[in-house]
Amino acid sequence: MRPETPAQSTPAPPVAPVPAARQGESDREAHLEQAQRLERLAERHPEDAEQLLLRAAAHFELADDRTRASTLYDGLLAGSPEDPALIRALKAANLWEYGHEAEAQAIVSGVRGAAPRTPAPWIVVAQALEAHDELEEAHATYEEAVALLLDGSAPPPYEARPLLIGRHRVRRLLGLEHDAWDTMADALNPASVPLDELHDPKRTWVLGSDSPEELRAEITRLRAELATYRAALSRPFPVAVLHWPEPELTELLTSYPALATEYPSYEAHTRSIESALRDLAASGIPNLGIVRATVPSYEAFAAAESTAPTTPALLPLYTTTLATRALATPWPPHPGAECWCGSGAGYEGCHGAG
Repeated sequence: MRPETPAQSTPAPPVAPVPAARQGESDREAHLEQAQRLERLAERHPEDAEQLLLRAAAHFELADDRTRASTLYDGLLAGSPEDPALIRALKAANLWEYGHEAEAQAIVSGVRGAAPRTPAPWIVVAQALEAHDELEEAHATYEEAVALLLDGSAPPPYEARPLLIGRHRVRRLLGLEHDAWDTMADALNPASVPLDELHDPKRTWVLGSDSPEELRAEITRLRAELATYRAALSRPFPVAVLHWPEPELTELLTSYPALATEYPSYEAHTRSIESALRDLAASGIPNLGIVRATVPSYEAFAAAESTAPTTPALLPLYTTTLATRALATPWPPHPGAECWCGSGAGYEGCHGAG
């Protein structure tokens, strides 16, 4: 899909600021609406129900409807989930936030005892412990996860990097000396501010300073840290761009020639994807991804939406649905990985060049 061009129009008149209470209620309603939409989508796509309901539960949490989030977690655990450890970890973190500390800690202990072989459950329980000032237990959890999942002989996979970042943060709070894993975390840190500075416990005191210069510098550091945390979320909601592999694009345009205005050529299509993602990254948007389209999937989606496949406005809805169903591939690819376009060439020598 071509990157959208901002409409040229006369400036809109100033809008009065929305009161914080109304703005908060509007956000809550938006999260509830999104959660309910995901629940309906899960009914229509049972093959993806687990991922869709996990995202619905996350929106219920953001809407502060934690009871409904727990109900979704319980329902998933009553079935045969693909990743029960992650669901239990998410349930524990949610329970802890609305007063069920003893139950949450019991679930956390169970997750750690089960020693899951994927990073996400470890990240969730460690961050829950850290958020509730259980720093020693959080550190022990990070240590267990790193010892189990990482061998130190190569950079960790992307999804495991929050383990090293979180471990560094807790060790800094506990005043522990750097070790080899902390050095690796520093090297992997995507923010412009060093981890030692981001995770400095003394920074909290700066927020009480009367110096505008110190406060501005701290705001800059906090923004960098927030971008890092967002990129490290175990449950990302990626901003995704649609990619039609060349055979699929050929089939699409053969079946629906009207879409040729959206996709003049495959080369232009792939260039626009890389350009759009770079623009999004430059504007500070994290968790970017690419979803791969197929003609049968797109036709089925159009039929479900009672919309003609030739409708250009259907394309962004299709993209969002694929991303919501956890089908987005993170962008940019890891250094040395193949390019997202499927050419077989390395990303840095293909669309990542320059």
